[in-house]
Amino acid sequence: MKFIGIDLGWQSGKSGLCCLQYSNKKLKILDLDCILEIEDILNWIDNLTPLSTPALIAIDAPTIIPNQTGTRLPDKLTHKYFGRYHAGCYPANLNRPFAQRTVKFGISLEAKNFIHAPTIETQQPGRFQIEVFPHPAIVNLFQLERILKYKKGRLADRKSELLKLHQYILNILPTLEPALVISDNFLDMEKINSMATLKTTEDKLDSLICAYIGAYWWYWGREKNLVLGDSNTGYIIVPNRVSRY
Repeated sequence: MKFIGIDLGWQSGKSGLCCLQYSNKKLKILDLDCILEIEDILNWIDNLTPLSTPALIAIDAPTIIPNQTGTRLPDKLTHKYFGRYHAGCYPANLNRPFAQRTVKFGISLEAKNFIHAPTIETQQPGRFQIEVFPHPAIVNLFQLERILKYKKGRLADRKSELLKLHQYILNILPTLEPALVISDNFLDMEKINSMATLKTTEDKLDSLICAYIGAYWWYWGREKNLVLGDSNTGYIIVPNRVSRY
C-alpha cells in the first residue's frame, strides 16, 4: 500500500508531494518533491500508482465544496475544535478563486478510481482520496499547545519553526503506529537560506505530514481519527491527540 501526500498549490505555485510505502509494518519514503503544473502532478501519481495499485492520496486542499458562499461545515469544525491552537482552516466556497482548481483536482483523482473515503475499512487495500489539514494534525500528533508558525513572518522566525517540525517528525513519527522509518538527513535544513528554499522545504514537510495522516487514517480509521464533515458537506480527517505515555 502506498500513501501519497499532496500540499496542493491552491491557486499558483508548486505543490509539495510525498509518497510513502507501507511494508513489513513500516512506512518508508519513496519520493519527496515539488511540482508546479497539475498535469505533471497527475503524471507523477500515475507513475507511482499505475493501473490498480493500492494507494491512498491525502490532499491539503478543499476537493469537495458544495456551498456557493460562506463556509463549509468541516472548515467551521476546525475552528470549533482547534481554534484555541490557532489551527482553524481557511473557509472554502465556490466563489473563491481557488475553488475550480481544487475541486477539479479531486474529480481528476476520482477518474483514476481514487474514491473519497470519509469512512474506511481499516488496513484493506484500495484506491482512496481524503482531504486533510496539516496544522491540527501536527498539534495532535506532536501534543502541541499551538501550531508551529512557519507560514508567515521573517525568514529566521519561519525557519526556526520549520526546524521544530523537522525535529518532531524525526523524533516522534518513528515511535507511532504505523512507524515512519526515516534518516536524520532526509532533508538538509541547513540549505534554507532564502524564502524560496524555505517555501520548498515547507511544502515538502507538509506533504510528508499529509501522507502520514493518510497512513494513520487507513491503519486506524475512526478508532484514532476525527472526521470533520462528510462526503456531502466536505470533510477533513484529523488524527486524535496522541498520548506520549
